[in-house]
Amino acid sequence: MKAKAVRRLVTTVAVVLVGFCGSFAQSNPSNGIPGSEFNAKPLLLEKSEGELRTRRIHSDASVPASSQFLLKVSPKNNGSQHLVAGTENLAPGATLPKHRHLTQDEIVLIHSGTAHVWLGDQERDLHAGGLVFIPANTWVSAKNIGTEPISLTFVFSAPGFEDAMRCNSVPAGETPTPITPEQQRDCAHLGHAESASRPEEAKK
Repeated sequence: MKAKAVRRLVTTVAVVLVGFCGSFAQSNPSNGIPGSEFNAKPLLLEKSEGELRTRRIHSDASVPASSQFLLKVSPKNNGSQHLVAGTENLAPGATLPKHRHLTQDEIVLIHSGTAHVWLGDQERDLHAGGLVFIPANTWVSAKNIGTEPISLTFVFSAPGFEDAMRCNSVPAGETPTPITPEQQRDCAHLGHAESASRPEEAKK
């Protein structure tokens, strides 16, 4: 009688443990399932390595045409599920139009040049070594006010906006196609972002 009771107890405990382990495996991001951090590919990249793309030409002439950027870390580049990173050079006089990211924080590191940055209710010049932290839902824009290119690195806290960047550009080597303000808004929506409705709003 005692032996049967012990066997029943052992069986019950085993079933509970199997269920618990299965549940833990489904919720644990380190178990190697598709989309987990263990599927991200480690990277060692030189300055010129990455996915080089050329920005499309704004049909309303609100932004100087044909700057390029490099996407280095993203789900499509190396399987990263948590971060997006890349680099860009802004020519003297070039601007980053006013926009905001609805779900991602962003950090911009300035390696060279001088940028005038509008961020939320703040406005100031930043130089080489400067940093911009852009919380989600914060309007931001910037302009190269110096005589040399601005070299910068951008890092997003989650994937998404790189889809807008691809939508707004073409692979390096292809001829940039025009992009209308309506298409710009569609691209921003694709990347969980919002663009200012008029270019002149970038300074407000």
